[in-house]
Amino acid sequence: MFRINEVLLFHEVRYRVLEVLPRHLVWINLDNSKAFPELITQDEIPEYIDSGVLERVEDPYSELKYQSPAEGTVSRQKRDKNLEILAPLISLSEFYEPKRRGPIVEKIVSDHQTTKQTVYRLARQYWQRGQIPNALLPGYKNSGGKGKKRVAKGKKLGRPRKHQPGVGAIIDQETERLFRIAIDKFILNDKEHSFPYAHRRLESMYRTYFPEVPEEDFPSIWQLRHFYQREYLQPEILKKRASAKDFSKDIRPLHSTANTQVQGPGSRYEIDATIADIYLVSDSDRRNIVGRPVVYFIMDVFSRMVVGMYIGFENPSYAAAMQALFMAATSKVEYCQKLGFEITDEDWPCIGLPDAILADRGELLGHQIENLENSLAVRLENTPPYRGDAKGIVERHFRTMHASFGAFMPGHVTGNLVKKRGGVDYRLDAKLTVTDFTQIVLSSVLQHNQFAVLEKYDRDSDMPTELPNTPLQLWRWGIQNRTGRLHQIDGDALRIALLPRAQVSVSEHGISLFGLHYTSQEILRMGWTHRGKTVKRPGKMMAAYDPLVADHIYLFYETGSNKYWTCSLTDRSREFRGGSFWDVWYIQEEKKKTAAEAKVVAKQSRRQHEEFVLKKLAEAQASSPADSGTPKSEKVRAIRENRANEKQLERQSKAVRTEPLQQKPADVIPLKESAPELDYPDYVDELFGDDD
Repeated sequence: MFRINEVLLFHEVRYRVLEVLPRHLVWINLDNSKAFPELITQDEIPEYIDSGVLERVEDPYSELKYQSPAEGTVSRQKRDKNLEILAPLISLSEFYEPKRRGPIVEKIVSDHQTTKQTVYRLARQYWQRGQIPNALLPGYKNSGGKGKKRVAKGKKLGRPRKHQPGVGAIIDQETERLFRIAIDKFILNDKEHSFPYAHRRLESMYRTYFPEVPEEDFPSIWQLRHFYQREYLQPEILKKRASAKDFSKDIRPLHSTANTQVQGPGSRYEIDATIADIYLVSDSDRRNIVGRPVVYFIMDVFSRMVVGMYIGFENPSYAAAMQALFMAATSKVEYCQKLGFEITDEDWPCIGLPDAILADRGELLGHQIENLENSLAVRLENTPPYRGDAKGIVERHFRTMHASFGAFMPGHVTGNLVKKRGGVDYRLDAKLTVTDFTQIVLSSVLQHNQFAVLEKYDRDSDMPTELPNTPLQLWRWGIQNRTGRLHQIDGDALRIALLPRAQVSVSEHGISLFGLHYTSQEILRMGWTHRGKTVKRPGKMMAAYDPLVADHIYLFYETGSNKYWTCSLTDRSREFRGGSFWDVWYIQEEKKKTAAEAKVVAKQSRRQHEEFVLKKLAEAQASSPADSGTPKSEKVRAIRENRANEKQLERQSKAVRTEPLQQKPADVIPLKESAPELDYPDYVDELFGDDD
């Protein structure tokens, strides 16, 4: 049931099992400095265990098993000498019997010229500490009080000063409290204050609390630093000296690598964006500086292969990430040909969707999560905010990209200000177009994928030694020997699946999205745009749209399906043909601003109108004659006559009177006569046509 050297807790007292006999256990009290081995019958033990008064506990001297004093040290010499003294008693099988133990102790005292107290002290130390040679090591490591706090008793601790005036400060509890305030406030934060600065702040507090103490007896910076090193642990210091973001990203310990979490190529892609450190000029006019481009990279974790990229001026968002992801899942041959590079699919074999994509929270959110996960079997993993280290592989490749064009490129962003006094504005040095820069980055990507040697790549045990650590070779080996995780998908289906989606409504004007109206042949056949109260139309529907093109949307006409109809802008929304949805949103915002300004003017005009009405009403009431006593019925009967009189006056006042014609004949110029137009005008098209 029990083993030798096990430690047991019996009635809150620790015992070590020294020997297991047929009917007894031999143990010794570990908490008694005068203890001797004792016997306990094994029949009692089950009862003690059931009642909860006996249980196993950890060995308080387990660290002795791992100590190994160096040859020739005092600790080793004393251990060996103590072991030699106790050898006869250790070899005694009935050491727990006082009558058998006594003569052996007497002989040891005689042979080694020592005392019984020494022999029993060493024997007790041997039994209590585990019955191993290291149990007899002297306790030098516990001497001197290393790391323990020392208490000053009316006198300053440490050596006296040699050059500085004064005696120095006695560090008592109140001074330690001020130490903690200064350290917590000025050292243990992310403000990066220096120790001298914290010490000066401490002196200001100390002067306030103890104005009678001369400055030469203030606590020294050495005393503050000693307290800091003694009372604060390094993990606590590192965590508090950095912001939570920097600690998680740059300081916290790393317990694993990215490769341990993937099975092979396509298991996980990492996607991230950066703003390139270079200013570019326009492709259409090199005189126009267009700024710094946004660069997206998608990388395979297993092989470190760049599988997709995007270079342009869309801000880091889903719209830009979508273009990079589309490239990652399709053939790159045509893309490279447009930029002047001839490759084959074998040179860049990353075609298909991965098992998982690791991205920032804002880049792949919304409907596309459900669509990619359910329809395309892609798992999306989001990194915490400001945690670029979570995507360390693609983050590292951004540095590789910047190194590929280097500081020698015109327009490269330096670490200095844009323009110092007498300096040069590096923005004005821009010479490369967007296409030029894309070609440079693409060349760097092709070189990396095919030939870059990954010196710090952590290989698995089954990888052959002749396998070079280059992304392309690792990809090919992983496809052949590991689980290939890529999913093939049709290009058009992928493009539609990646587009952002929004809810649309159906009316007689067609499909409404962001205030624009769309229609298609299928919608016309369904009769959804016919007018009338009996026309049946679906409720809310979903549609995909390309932010770069507002001319078309893709209406999903079946719930839970990716089948779609391509819808085009109607004449009602012809204003936005040829534009993007960014243009639509901008124009709509400008319209709202204009309408808001017009409403302010209209509100003011309406108020003036109402004031005029109230004024005229007051004047009318003031001009009304007093009641003449005419009956109400007579007044009502007189309305028709009064109306006729008023009409006659109106006709006379508005009658048009012309001057008589002159009798002098006019000059007649003969013209070719044409047949008069006698047909009635036709207004059918205007009456039944669409409104503008």
